[in-house]
Amino acid sequence: MSAAIPLTGIADGWLCDLARMAGSAALDRIDGHTLLGERAMLGGFRIPARVSAGGGCRLYAARGGDIALNLARADDRDLLPALFETDADCSSEAAVTAHIAERDAHALVVRGRLLGLAIAAVDEPEVPGAACTPLTMAAATALPAPRAPHVLDLSALWAGPLAAHLLWLLDADVTKVETRKRPDMMREGDAAFFALLNQGKASVVLDFHDAQDRAALLALIARSDIVIEAARPRALEQLGVRADEIVRAQPGLTWITITGHGASGGAANWVGFGDDCGVAAGLSAALRDASGKAGFVGDAIADPLTGIYAAKAAWTAWTSGRGGRLGVAMSGVVAKAMAAARAHDAAGFNRELVAWATSAGEPFPSVGHRDVGRVSPLGADTRACLAECAPC
Repeated sequence: MSAAIPLTGIADGWLCDLARMAGSAALDRIDGHTLLGERAMLGGFRIPARVSAGGGCRLYAARGGDIALNLARADDRDLLPALFETDADCSSEAAVTAHIAERDAHALVVRGRLLGLAIAAVDEPEVPGAACTPLTMAAATALPAPRAPHVLDLSALWAGPLAAHLLWLLDADVTKVETRKRPDMMREGDAAFFALLNQGKASVVLDFHDAQDRAALLALIARSDIVIEAARPRALEQLGVRADEIVRAQPGLTWITITGHGASGGAANWVGFGDDCGVAAGLSAALRDASGKAGFVGDAIADPLTGIYAAKAAWTAWTSGRGGRLGVAMSGVVAKAMAAARAHDAAGFNRELVAWATSAGEPFPSVGHRDVGRVSPLGADTRACLAECAPC
């Protein structure tokens, strides 16, 4: 039997907190083990060592320590010559390994983040930022109506859609917005998992380069109680969506900004995905310290942990009536989960890590299959949703 996924107990606790706050039994059918492991189960993944469960991220030995480099996007490899400051071949895995081995770990991480690569050091020089940071206070207090919230999901891939999905399980009305040119890559790349996270959501497709569609986006925001997005700051600004101004003007609005490493300062522009954010948080270092072997823990573990944590933060802010804009950093969420695990049972957490390292190569821990309801085809609800918010 494969080892349990470390930090499952913390995920369970956060889910229980959310269910208790919402006064709902809807979350009783799922647990942290399921949410941390269901993508791996659907994909037939194995417990990883130095290559992530999904295969997109690897640990490499550099001078001064190991680094994690995530090359999951199609054009990431085009940036490698700039990362290594070379015209030499960077196309093969052997070439990438050799280039990294010749260079300083810290310098590579700094340069990689400036280039927009998802990269992290196993031994980060700085402590991860806070898991959740208040960014903007909402307009005057407005107690929420006695109904489930309207949620606008502007995010993609895993963490944000999972947060919106958990709110949907609490009866929220959720609308997912995608762009015509760049729909959520998970829709085609991992259809079964996409269906799990996006069932029950209305699907709206907009062209953000079109003035009328940008106005429609603002109208959708105006009718929402909770907005979830995971864009870097300048991306929204370029669309004319000024989150801080909107939150200040819309009483009770809760706006969740999910980022890799922070929603303000230089870290707000660092790219981060689930595997490398877990490394940046210190999870691979903890695995090494406990077992003697650095590796990846879980399957892109920062994603499901952040999805659970963001849903809890959103529900808390909305039900308080105060709302506001909150920055949720994936590396910070993992660091918070690790701190909670150590505070609860440090020896037990170490035992989990040792068991995980020992089980490398075995099938991922099995989880229960969840039911999947209706998944709206791309853009199927655009006309209806925009008609509803037209007066806004």
